Amino acid sequence: MTSESRDPILKLEQAGLSDSRSGETLLPPLSLAINRGERLGIYGPSGSGKTSLLRLLNRLGEPSQGAILYQGQPLEAYPIAQLRRRIALVPQEPKLLGLTVAETLIYPLTLQKLPSAEIQRRRDWAYQVGAIPESWRQRREWQLSLGQRQWVTILRGLLLEPDILLLDEPTSALDPERCQALIDLLLALNAQTQLTIVMVNHQRQWLTALDSRLVNLGKGETEDSG
Repeated sequence: MTSESRDPILKLEQAGLSDSRSGETLLPPLSLAINRGERLGIYGPSGSGKTSLLRLLNRLGEPSQGAILYQGQPLEAYPIAQLRRRIALVPQEPKLLGLTVAETLIYPLTLQKLPSAEIQRRRDWAYQVGAIPESWRQRREWQLSLGQRQWVTILRGLLLEPDILLLDEPTSALDPERCQALIDLLLALNAQTQLTIVMVNHQRQWLTALDSRLVNLGKGETEDSG
């Protein structure tokens, strides 16, 4: 069972992406409604457009055809900074921007000029639910394993408290215990706040564990498996 209401928060209307120089199709035209509070799993072989889809939803690219709507309005109707606070993308390759773990978690919040008390509240929450030990907090990127950096990057995205969280292969560097912790955290947030989750993952067991609706982008075709 999913916790979403039947209220599309995102809608793709034959949205597709082609390379402007080579003409190569990066994402075949796709029509898809994503409901508020839904958990959506995207899978398919390499080159089927999974990452390209997430980038379009976050306006790191623009569709070469069709349209994408957020809350009934075209994505381009929103200022990019505002949109990316509401639709947060956690990329597959984690970057801490040369900051310590403590600094990188709150960096987007300081850019928003949130009150210090609110920043502290969110950081404390990340330390608690993310089980970040004291020994990590002053470490920089090169002092952490790939899995540790990926976990911190996921928490940084959650601290934005977005409407929609886009996750690109979030379990690729995590051990099984941390993968399960991520699924448990996402399910809890989805139930508590109706966080809409769109996860790309080649490890189908984690999409199944998230109890998500599945969309297959394989072979340039979309198969909604319900």
